[in-house]
Amino acid sequence: MLVDIKKPLGLVTNANGFAGPAAVDSLIAAGFHVLAHDQDFQDQGVWLKFSKDRGPISPLSCSDPQSIIKSLKIHNYEVKVVISNDHTPAPAFDPVTAPIDNFRLHFQTLMQWPFELIRGMMPLMGSWGGGNIVMITSNRMRLPLSGGAFADAARAGANAMMASLARDCAPYQICLNAIAPNFLYSEAYYPRALFKESEIGKAYINSLLPLGRLAEPEEIGEVITFLATVKTRFLTGAIIEFSGGWPHGPSRPTLKV
Repeated sequence: MLVDIKKPLGLVTNANGFAGPAAVDSLIAAGFHVLAHDQDFQDQGVWLKFSKDRGPISPLSCSDPQSIIKSLKIHNYEVKVVISNDHTPAPAFDPVTAPIDNFRLHFQTLMQWPFELIRGMMPLMGSWGGGNIVMITSNRMRLPLSGGAFADAARAGANAMMASLARDCAPYQICLNAIAPNFLYSEAYYPRALFKESEIGKAYINSLLPLGRLAEPEEIGEVITFLATVKTRFLTGAIIEFSGGWPHGPSRPTLKV
């Protein structure tokens, strides 16, 4: 794995989905060499497609946070920025028949995985003088949907966990913040064929969002860049909602006199 040691290092987890590509591109544009983590990168074809024309980037295909930490130690990579980009499919389940294993999957993927990563990074980044960690979460629970208990609970828990961990990261000179998107274009959650190309999908988005469209990846990339490069240590424990003014309601009716 060739790394440009003249550039600061950034780590993006689960980079092949959700906000991962935007996070990678925004860090590269900000002058970082990016360690892009995703288990899918074990497939050389997937990695070559992802990395094509992206600039200074190297793959990590570890299966768990402990292996990522071990790899950083082995190679003596001093990471200054971590983007914990956590995502998993979120189908709606009837609570009466919902598979409890999927509840565990949401907890493990959206809460346990980033907790173990951040826990491992705290002493490392502290020994390197600190840095910035950004969790990509969600604000979907602001308007609960039928069948969404698993995803809503895990996302709400991740936001609460971040706010608590930010206090513990402070002595290590680590700022920990979250970006909580909804209606961000990705094939995982808002696939193009339905939400950008079909009339029924576009009408649904237009009915919910003041802007009448999904967010583009480069738009969340701007926010990622800001939190990844912020120098003040006082901006920590914040959740930046990124959902285009959602949720919002219609104007109240009035009686004509």
